[in-house]
Amino acid sequence: MKLPVSTEWVLHCAATLAQLESGATASTAQLAQYFDLPAPYLAKQLKALVKAGLLAAATGPRGGFRIARPISEITLLQIVEAVDGTSPPYECREIRQQGRGALAPEDCRQTCVLAQRMADAHEAWRGSLAGVTLADILASLPPTAPARTRRRLAGIT
Repeated sequence: MKLPVSTEWVLHCAATLAQLESGATASTAQLAQYFDLPAPYLAKQLKALVKAGLLAAATGPRGGFRIARPISEITLLQIVEAVDGTSPPYECREIRQQGRGALAPEDCRQTCVLAQRMADAHEAWRGSLAGVTLADILASLPPTAPARTRRRLAGIT
Protein backbone atom coordinates (compact mmCIF):
# COMPACT_ATOMS: atom_id res chain seq x y z
CA MET A 1 0.00 0.00 0.00
CA LYS A 2 1.30 3.41 -0.87
CA LEU A 3 -0.24 6.45 0.74
CA PRO A 4 -0.17 9.88 -0.88
CA VAL A 5 2.54 12.33 0.13
CA SER A 6 -0.13 14.48 1.76
CA THR A 7 -0.48 11.80 4.45
CA GLU A 8 3.05 12.55 5.63
CA TRP A 9 2.26 16.27 5.55
CA VAL A 10 -0.80 16.05 7.79
CA LEU A 11 0.85 13.68 10.24
CA HIS A 12 3.79 16.07 10.67
CA CYS A 13 1.56 19.15 10.80
CA ALA A 14 -0.67 17.57 13.45
CA ALA A 15 2.38 16.59 15.51
CA THR A 16 3.73 20.12 15.12
CA LEU A 17 0.45 21.73 16.19
CA ALA A 18 0.33 19.35 19.16
CA GLN A 19 3.62 20.86 20.36
CA LEU A 20 2.17 24.37 20.59
CA GLU A 21 0.91 25.91 23.81
CA SER A 22 -2.76 25.19 24.49
CA GLY A 23 -4.94 27.33 22.23
CA ALA A 24 -2.04 28.57 20.10
CA THR A 25 -2.41 28.44 16.33
CA ALA A 26 -0.22 28.20 13.28
CA SER A 27 -1.33 29.37 9.86
CA THR A 28 -1.17 27.40 6.67
CA ALA A 29 1.60 29.72 5.51
CA GLN A 30 3.64 29.08 8.66
CA LEU A 31 3.26 25.31 8.38
CA ALA A 32 3.96 25.37 4.65
CA GLN A 33 7.12 27.38 5.17
CA TYR A 34 8.17 25.29 8.17
CA PHE A 35 8.09 22.12 6.04
CA ASP A 36 8.70 23.70 2.62
CA LEU A 37 5.34 22.56 1.25
CA PRO A 38 2.90 24.14 -1.23
CA ALA A 39 0.50 26.21 0.89
CA PRO A 40 -2.64 25.90 -1.29
CA TYR A 41 -2.52 22.10 -1.33
CA LEU A 42 -1.59 21.92 2.35
CA ALA A 43 -4.59 24.14 3.20
CA LYS A 44 -6.90 21.62 1.54
CA GLN A 45 -5.45 18.80 3.64
CA LEU A 46 -5.67 20.79 6.87
CA LYS A 47 -9.31 21.59 6.13
CA ALA A 48 -9.98 17.85 5.96
CA LEU A 49 -8.62 17.57 9.52
CA VAL A 50 -10.94 20.40 10.59
CA LYS A 51 -13.90 18.65 8.97
CA ALA A 52 -12.98 15.48 10.90
CA GLY A 53 -12.92 17.43 14.18
CA LEU A 54 -9.20 16.90 14.75
CA LEU A 55 -8.17 20.51 14.16
CA ALA A 56 -10.00 23.78 14.70
CA ALA A 57 -9.54 26.77 12.43
CA ALA A 58 -9.69 30.44 13.37
CA THR A 59 -9.85 33.32 10.91
CA GLY A 60 -8.39 36.77 11.15
CA PRO A 61 -4.90 38.17 11.64
CA ARG A 62 -4.12 35.78 14.50
CA GLY A 63 -5.96 32.92 12.87
CA GLY A 64 -4.72 29.52 11.93
CA PHE A 65 -5.06 25.94 12.97
CA ARG A 66 -4.90 24.37 16.39
CA ILE A 67 -5.56 20.97 17.87
CA ALA A 68 -9.32 20.64 18.48
CA ARG A 69 -9.31 18.18 21.37
CA PRO A 70 -6.89 16.53 23.78
CA ILE A 71 -3.91 15.00 22.00
CA SER A 72 -4.45 11.80 23.97
CA GLU A 73 -7.72 11.38 22.03
CA ILE A 74 -6.34 11.89 18.52
CA THR A 75 -4.94 8.77 16.89
CA LEU A 76 -2.74 8.45 13.85
CA LEU A 77 -5.52 6.40 12.25
CA GLN A 78 -7.97 9.28 12.64
CA ILE A 79 -5.52 11.65 10.96
CA VAL A 80 -4.78 9.27 8.09
CA GLU A 81 -8.44 8.44 7.50
CA ALA A 82 -9.42 12.12 7.57
CA VAL A 83 -7.38 12.74 4.43
CA ASP A 84 -7.17 9.31 2.80
CA GLY A 85 -10.57 7.85 3.62
CA THR A 86 -11.47 4.52 5.14
CA SER A 87 -11.65 2.28 2.07
CA PRO A 88 -9.47 -0.81 2.24
CA PRO A 89 -6.61 -0.73 -0.27
CA TYR A 90 -7.31 -4.21 -1.67
CA GLU A 91 -10.40 -5.15 -3.61
CA CYS A 92 -10.90 -8.76 -4.62
CA ARG A 93 -12.49 -8.99 -8.05
CA GLU A 94 -12.89 -12.78 -7.88
CA ILE A 95 -10.50 -13.52 -10.74
CA ARG A 96 -10.29 -17.03 -9.32
CA GLN A 97 -13.60 -17.56 -11.17
CA GLN A 98 -12.32 -16.28 -14.52
CA GLY A 99 -10.26 -17.54 -17.40
CA ARG A 100 -8.91 -20.99 -18.09
CA GLY A 101 -8.07 -21.50 -14.43
CA ALA A 102 -11.57 -20.64 -13.19
CA LEU A 103 -12.77 -22.51 -10.14
CA ALA A 104 -16.26 -23.93 -10.04
CA PRO A 105 -18.82 -21.67 -8.32
CA GLU A 106 -19.29 -24.23 -5.54
CA ASP A 107 -15.56 -23.91 -4.76
CA CYS A 108 -15.96 -20.15 -4.29
CA ARG A 109 -18.67 -20.02 -1.66
CA GLN A 110 -16.24 -18.81 0.98
CA THR A 111 -14.33 -15.57 0.84
CA CYS A 112 -11.20 -15.77 -1.26
CA VAL A 113 -8.30 -16.69 1.02
CA LEU A 114 -6.15 -13.92 -0.52
CA ALA A 115 -8.87 -11.33 0.02
CA GLN A 116 -9.21 -12.47 3.63
CA ARG A 117 -5.45 -12.25 4.26
CA MET A 118 -5.32 -8.78 2.73
CA ALA A 119 -8.28 -7.71 4.90
CA ASP A 120 -6.53 -9.13 7.96
CA ALA A 121 -3.38 -7.17 7.11
CA HIS A 122 -5.38 -3.98 6.61
CA GLU A 123 -7.09 -4.42 9.97
CA ALA A 124 -3.73 -5.03 11.66
CA TRP A 125 -2.38 -1.83 10.07
CA ARG A 126 -5.46 0.12 11.18
CA GLY A 127 -5.20 -1.34 14.68
CA SER A 128 -1.57 -0.34 14.92
CA LEU A 129 -2.32 3.27 13.93
CA ALA A 130 -5.40 3.39 16.16
CA GLY A 131 -3.18 2.47 19.11
CA VAL A 132 -0.92 5.51 18.71
CA THR A 133 -2.04 8.98 19.76
CA LEU A 134 -0.47 12.38 19.24
CA ALA A 135 0.35 12.27 22.96
CA ASP A 136 2.37 9.09 22.32
CA ILE A 137 4.22 10.81 19.47
CA LEU A 138 5.05 13.83 21.63
CA ALA A 139 6.22 11.57 24.44
CA SER A 140 8.75 10.01 22.08
CA LEU A 141 10.21 13.34 20.92
CA PRO A 142 13.35 14.74 22.50
CA PRO A 143 12.39 16.94 25.48
CA THR A 144 13.70 20.04 23.69
CA ALA A 145 11.60 19.51 20.55
CA PRO A 146 8.39 21.36 21.54
CA ALA A 147 10.22 24.53 22.60
CA ARG A 148 12.33 24.41 19.43
CA THR A 149 9.21 23.93 17.29
CA ARG A 150 7.44 26.86 18.96
CA ARG A 151 10.46 29.15 18.50
CA ARG A 152 10.87 28.27 14.84
CA LEU A 153 7.19 28.61 14.03
CA ALA A 154 7.10 31.98 15.82
CA GLY A 155 9.91 33.18 13.54
CA ILE A 156 7.78 32.48 10.44
CA THR A 157 5.29 35.17 9.56
